Amino acid sequence: MLTLLSMFYYICLRRRSRSGTRGEALTSRRAVESGQRAVLPVSVEVKQYAKEVLDFSSHYGSENSMSYTMWNLAGVPNVYPSSGDFTQTAVFRAYGTWWEQCASAPLPFRRTPNDFYSQDYIELGFEEPVYPTAVEVFETYYPGAIVQILACSHNPLSQNPPTDVRWEVLWSGEPNKAPTPQARQFSPKIKHINFPTNLLRLEVNSSFLDYYTELDAVILRGVKERPMLALYKMPLIDISDLSDSEEELSDIGAPFKQGGDGKHQKTGNGYFDKLPYELIQLILSHLTLPDLCRLAQTCKLLHQHCCDPLQYTQLSLQPYWARLSDASLGHLQSRCTLLQRLNLSWAGNRGALTLTGFSSFMNACGLSLVCLEMSCCHFLNEACVEVISQTCPSLQELNLSSCDRLHPQAFTHISKLTHLRRLVLYRTKIEQTAILSILTFCTELRHLNLGSCVRIEDYDVVASMLAARCRSLCSLDLWRCRNLTDRGLTELVSGCRLLEELDLGWCPTLQSSTGCFQQLARSLPRLRKLFLTANRTICDSDVEELAACCPSLQHLDILGTRLVSLASLKKLLQSCPRLVLLDVSFCSQLDTRVVQELSGLFPKVAIKKSFTQ
Repeated sequence: MLTLLSMFYYICLRRRSRSGTRGEALTSRRAVESGQRAVLPVSVEVKQYAKEVLDFSSHYGSENSMSYTMWNLAGVPNVYPSSGDFTQTAVFRAYGTWWEQCASAPLPFRRTPNDFYSQDYIELGFEEPVYPTAVEVFETYYPGAIVQILACSHNPLSQNPPTDVRWEVLWSGEPNKAPTPQARQFSPKIKHINFPTNLLRLEVNSSFLDYYTELDAVILRGVKERPMLALYKMPLIDISDLSDSEEELSDIGAPFKQGGDGKHQKTGNGYFDKLPYELIQLILSHLTLPDLCRLAQTCKLLHQHCCDPLQYTQLSLQPYWARLSDASLGHLQSRCTLLQRLNLSWAGNRGALTLTGFSSFMNACGLSLVCLEMSCCHFLNEACVEVISQTCPSLQELNLSSCDRLHPQAFTHISKLTHLRRLVLYRTKIEQTAILSILTFCTELRHLNLGSCVRIEDYDVVASMLAARCRSLCSLDLWRCRNLTDRGLTELVSGCRLLEELDLGWCPTLQSSTGCFQQLARSLPRLRKLFLTANRTICDSDVEELAACCPSLQHLDILGTRLVSLASLKKLLQSCPRLVLLDVSFCSQLDTRVVQELSGLFPKVAIKKSFTQ
């Protein structure tokens, strides 16, 4: 068959060569004769940089500036081919595995597919829809984080509402670590698709990297006309997919049961009838969700086992975000009556999930729910949050990270979830009235993330409320809160003495001269993680107080300080034997030679010192 198709394409090319240039004809002829399944040059290739950043899960930067933000990926390169740490690049919030080791990290979900590596994503819109022939990503610092590139059938620049949205994987791979942190142009071989696109999605996993990965620009190459081979694309048949007839399969290994007449009768369930119910359940617990759904279609016995609600006490739908719809939730609804942990992160966008479908599922399955992950769920509105507050009376963990399109009024309903222990509101539009209401009624909070919540007007008032109402708080993330002062910090650490993690990165209103950081060290003896990123006033006395009072310290970030010397860092490293991460990037007194000396003396500590070329 392939030989016949090749002959047909060759004849077409011969005819086309009469009107085209001799060079085009020869190039196309060589492609077919060499047996390549490449796209034929039926039109001129278009090269375009990203026009717009449409959506993303996190970024290192601020919502009110361009430094280290995802918006830097739009347009031509700002940095490439230079290597190093530059503010004009796009940087995600986390790297490495140490984030997952913190007390505030959620427990992993069972049944997560082994080939689902994605931790963050960014979606980019381009000017013209094309059939992709190549995607090029300019990585300027610690490359290797990209694990998947997808294309979408929806035109984000169109005024029409999205209908029948399709996502196709152009390329996927495992997370890795490049040999050097130097800049590179990443252009993997991509799969050809049968629809034009001007919406790309990059998914990343930075767990293998030693520092933040930085991206500078993305190029989409493609042709406007549909490639000829896409019209005649033949499915690839794997020999392992071939099987015998159903009749033959039912005979293989089928046990026999003796009937009342002494004759043997087939049960049709193989040997599974002889296994204890609990053992079958244990075997099925190792299957992924799609495999479980497929197995349910094989026979009545396995259908009964695969639909048992005990198989669905934990459900992570994040790996299937591109295919999830109201119909999907409806199909799972009857199986999830005992559901305790649900992950819907990234799902439901562009009309895939609606209030009706979500409400129906939550009404049927929310009663026993204790954990709900909904990061980047842009279908959420106030009515959806109200449904959560009404149907999940036992909820203890709620993650609304980067739900940045949710109206501020919606957050007032969270205060009805009085058993909350973990609440993530990173990059949301929550306002002061709503957060104070939540803290008034949710007094069992152990973990709170208010990073980049720029609409909270007075963080001193929030800190005062935390000290009064949430004395069991274990972790607090105030990354990039712009108005916390020494008064609020002192009150916070005096009331929340059980704090183990505190992120005060990029909080410019805190000043070491007030003694607030030394008071912090004396008040929090259980401290394990402290981020004081970009606070230029941190000095030796602050570091020495941490060394004296916080022996359990594991992670410390003092990036950007000008006043810390080698002597105080040696005291810290000697006094904190559990320390595994120390970031001293852009600390003017600590050059590369000093970092190398400390790394040699304390080899178990990852001492970070970024560079620029």
